[in-house]
Amino acid sequence: MTHVKICGLIDPDLVRFAAREGADWIGFNFVPGSPRRVTPEAAASLLLQVGKARPVALMVDPTDAEVDVIVALGFPVLQLHGAETPERLAEIKARTGREVWKALGVATRADLDTANTFVSADKLLIDAKPPKDAAYSGGHGQVFDWAILDGWQPAAPWMLAGGLTPDNVASAIAATGAPAVDVSSGVERVRGLKDRELVRAFIRAAKQP
Repeated sequence: MTHVKICGLIDPDLVRFAAREGADWIGFNFVPGSPRRVTPEAAASLLLQVGKARPVALMVDPTDAEVDVIVALGFPVLQLHGAETPERLAEIKARTGREVWKALGVATRADLDTANTFVSADKLLIDAKPPKDAAYSGGHGQVFDWAILDGWQPAAPWMLAGGLTPDNVASAIAATGAPAVDVSSGVERVRGLKDRELVRAFIRAAKQP
């Protein structure tokens, strides 16, 4: 069965709802400028609602001090979504003892080759490249050409992201063989705010036999 991450939640009721509906991971966005950003103070309360889901902290090019704040909250997974190098990822992983994921925007096979340089990542999150003028990473609702994944041998376990919705996630899984999927804007009717019915529909579509 495909695993599911619902990312960018800011409302405690929706965190609890997503966990109850079967989300395997719930992502909290600490990226300045994102409409889904939460503060460490807000995250401390949101974490109380995750149930059996694993919480994931999304950061972009974090300093050691910023990482320390998130680790102190108890996050077991750190997702790096910036220009971090393989060396920086390995450093954060060794320093914190946490599971560390690397998100990368892809458009070509060369981008997948870059992804495979992150050999110490616990998971690679393969996303669509954001627009050139984007103010923040991820959550732009764009699909990349899944055909570039044909024959790709990932250097680490991986997850598919980028423009996924309740309507296309089953097709995406069938086309790519993705063992896990990530969604943010694809379960929103209003930018930055998750919709319960879309969250439920996405999880059910992704996990259908």
